[in-house]
Amino acid sequence: MVGSGSVGDHAGMRVLRAGVAYFALVFAAGFVLGAVRVPLLVPRLGERTAELLELPFMGLVVVLVSRWRQRRTPELSPSQQLGVGGFALLLLLTAECALGAVLQGRSPIEVLLAHDPVSGSVYYALLVVFGLLPWWWARRVSRCARPHRRRS
Repeated sequence: MVGSGSVGDHAGMRVLRAGVAYFALVFAAGFVLGAVRVPLLVPRLGERTAELLELPFMGLVVVLVSRWRQRRTPELSPSQQLGVGGFALLLLLTAECALGAVLQGRSPIEVLLAHDPVSGSVYYALLVVFGLLPWWWARRVSRCARPHRRRS
C-alpha cells in the first residue's frame, strides 16, 4: 500500500541517506587525496610513507564530516547513528573492493589484504573510527543535552 509506511521506515531511510552522504563525502576526499598521493608522493617516498602522510588528512576529514553529518541529523538516536556509520563503512569497503577489481584485476580479498602491514594497520584503525564516529558524536551530544542532577 502506498503511503502506509511506518515511522520506523522513515527513520530507516534517514539512516541510509545519512550513511550514503557520509560515505560519499569521505570517499570523494579520499579520491582527491589519492590522486595527489599516487602520482606525486609514491614515486618519491614509497607506498608506505606516502600512505602514512595521507592518513592524518583523511582522519581530519573523517572527524569533520562525521560531526557535520551528525549535526545534520540530530533527531537520529546514537544507535541509529551507529547504523549511519556502519552503512557508510559497508559502502566504503564495497567501493574499495570494486575499484580494486576494476583497476587492478584483484579479488575483494586480495584488495583487502594487499595493504602494507604498517600503513594498512593504521588505515584499518581509521576505518573503525570512521564507522564509530557518528555514534560517538550522537552519544556526546545526548549526554550534554541531558539535565544534570544535583546531589543533595
